[in-house]
Amino acid sequence: MDIMTVTLTTQAPAAHWGKADVTYQGAQAAIHLSGNDELRQVQMAARKVRNQGIDYVQLDGDLWNLHSQWAFAQGFATAKAGYEVNWCGSDADKATLKQRAEAALFARKLINDTPEDLSPVGLATQAAAWLKHIGGDHVSFSIVEGQELLAKKWVGIHAVGRGSERPPALLELDFNPLGADAPVSVALVGKGITFDSGGYSLKSSEGMLAMKCDMGGAATVTAALGLAMKAGLNKRVKLFLCCAENLISGRAFKLGDILTYKNGTTVEIVNTDAEGRLVLADGLQAASETGAGLIIDAATLTGAAVMAVGSNYNAIFSPQTATLQLAQQRAAAVSENVWPLPLDEWHKDMCPSAYADTANSRPVKGGGAGGASNAAGFLWRFVSPQANWLHVDLAAAFESSASALWAAGATTHGVLTIAELLKD
Repeated sequence: MDIMTVTLTTQAPAAHWGKADVTYQGAQAAIHLSGNDELRQVQMAARKVRNQGIDYVQLDGDLWNLHSQWAFAQGFATAKAGYEVNWCGSDADKATLKQRAEAALFARKLINDTPEDLSPVGLATQAAAWLKHIGGDHVSFSIVEGQELLAKKWVGIHAVGRGSERPPALLELDFNPLGADAPVSVALVGKGITFDSGGYSLKSSEGMLAMKCDMGGAATVTAALGLAMKAGLNKRVKLFLCCAENLISGRAFKLGDILTYKNGTTVEIVNTDAEGRLVLADGLQAASETGAGLIIDAATLTGAAVMAVGSNYNAIFSPQTATLQLAQQRAAAVSENVWPLPLDEWHKDMCPSAYADTANSRPVKGGGAGGASNAAGFLWRFVSPQANWLHVDLAAAFESSASALWAAGATTHGVLTIAELLKD
């Protein structure tokens, strides 16, 4: 196995390299830092190294730190296996990077998996098995699937998933290192749409191609919990994954249908492609029932968020200013990017219906202006007023094609932020 040693330097490259930011000499590569946004430079340089056909690297030198090594690893990663980054620095940094890499690999494999190979129940089962492997006896779980969802009044997950031959499912997982009567500190909710055709509001072929990533929220919160557990998390956390395939059949839900949720809220379906918020509504109610002081949900929810913040930020929403500020602080601490978008009380009413308490969207392409905030307003209806709540719209979770920063596929951007939020 040939290994390329990669160093950082603040020196300019030799004249014959021109303006190159990566230079090579034998089995060594040097990344030349120019002093502006060094982490972005490192990640872009990692893509260039990887694109040279180099699969194995050893990071070396005094200029590497925890953040720059992780930036390199993110740029170096691809959807295809068979690559490796060897860390340098302190034992503590190496241990942290190893834990991050294991969590990111888990999330990346799930998100990049084919829709055929990852069913809703399969997603729930794999997530539970991975967390059980990490947490042992501190982890217990159950999977509610198919018609049993209706018996428990989880109508959103059932409606979205009933068009598929493979049943929808809700994973309810409890990580409790403190004892049976310990209060739940945080509840995590993840959107787990293993494939999204758009339903009868059918997506275009191009728009459907990347929809294996629509369970990115479920993968993100699961990987974040696993990472926090690996790092010694010592609080009770519950996890809810809302898993379904949104397909077309004689059993599929239709435009004009009205769902009556467990909390009594009625929802008219005006767009079957606005399905993520329908399944999250169940998960947020389940999370609220735990009495958790903090509820965090993550979802690849709206194209509007991508339009607003681009694909290098995740959009965040919360009714509580302090919760937004905490999320920004924790994201900055691990060099991830988040940006708050508006959420006011009146956003709850931005999807009106003549037939129900609310519609699940506005009946226009993409949900219309302010679509990301309107989706967050819809979700707010299902969150306990007593809880602090953070909604993460994962605009940066997936790249449909390779860019200067990322290979095509899952990025895992957001895992570290949510793991940090679990610490306190």
